[in-house]
Amino acid sequence: MRSLSWRAGAGFAVGAVLLFGVAPFALSDFRLSLLAKYLCLAMVAVGIGLAWGRGGLLTLGQGVFFGLGGYAMAMHMKLADAGPGEMPDFMQLYGQLDALPWWWRPFANPAFALPATVLLPMLVAFLLGSLVFRRRVRGAYFAILSQALAAAMAILLIGQQGTTGGTNGLTDFQGFFGYDLDDPVNQRMVYFIVAGVLLLLLAIARQLMRSRYGELLVAVRDSEERVRFLGYNPANVKLVAYVTAAGMAGLAGALFVPAVGIINPALIGIVPSIEFVIGVAVGGRASLLGPVLGAVAVAWAKTTLSEEFPAAWTYLQGLLFVLVVAFLPGGLASVVRLLRRRRRPPPDPAPVSPAPVVAQEVTA
Repeated sequence: MRSLSWRAGAGFAVGAVLLFGVAPFALSDFRLSLLAKYLCLAMVAVGIGLAWGRGGLLTLGQGVFFGLGGYAMAMHMKLADAGPGEMPDFMQLYGQLDALPWWWRPFANPAFALPATVLLPMLVAFLLGSLVFRRRVRGAYFAILSQALAAAMAILLIGQQGTTGGTNGLTDFQGFFGYDLDDPVNQRMVYFIVAGVLLLLLAIARQLMRSRYGELLVAVRDSEERVRFLGYNPANVKLVAYVTAAGMAGLAGALFVPAVGIINPALIGIVPSIEFVIGVAVGGRASLLGPVLGAVAVAWAKTTLSEEFPAAWTYLQGLLFVLVVAFLPGGLASVVRLLRRRRRPPPDPAPVSPAPVVAQEVTA
């Protein structure tokens, strides 16, 4: 556990230099906006790395919490664009509503909308986790249940076209808290906010992993019954990790909306949730920075390779996941450690001590 100390700190410093000192000057505005998108996905990966890598909770439904945060932010931005007391443009286009739905109205206030992007996903995770973990549902059953939740969420949003935009989702945002999103300067400001929040989440995850709670979370992953025998409740330990990961995913979804300019059911269903997990597995779920690197690498590969192989990208993604699990279980984060072991010279053989001389009694 203490190995997270100086190595993670050095990686944190290098990442800050790259994000704030290199990327804004080396990348164009378009590439910088793509990087902001990748960093939002990396925020989700940080939470999965905590819940899955440390706690053994294979969360295949993080798209739900990502979508809750994203839709909360998008609803506020659409109401801000429409003006006080007005309905968003897509509601007027579909013509199915005469007045703004009651559950939309609180999101017009930023004092409600901003905390809701984090607290609403955490509340849903708390309610679901309380029911699941106290009934000792774990392993594949928990993974399937979380995946079913993502499917149900996507279906619900698609069926409510008049209030959620249906399959089109919410898009065409004009401003972000008074700033014009079409201005490249403001887009760079969004990038800096995303990069700063990612580093903050990494610092929080690092502190949790190094704390007593982090050690207890690993103990629950390795031997839940022993932890229960020592007087701890494993359900509460797993619940904290699950709720924390949900809050990180909600915050990522909230920042994804101004960075990318859209949120729809296709971004929060089963496929995106699985892609989150693939990125964490590729990077290395047991490390701190591995999930971030894996999420960015997989997202970049999807953007690049899907342009060249639009029909075969899904198969390439699945093949990448299989190869990593089969031949590199520790992910990309373990490559340096493996190379260091190979370069290390073999230990010198232990010197063989001479056999003791046994004095023989000479008899006459």
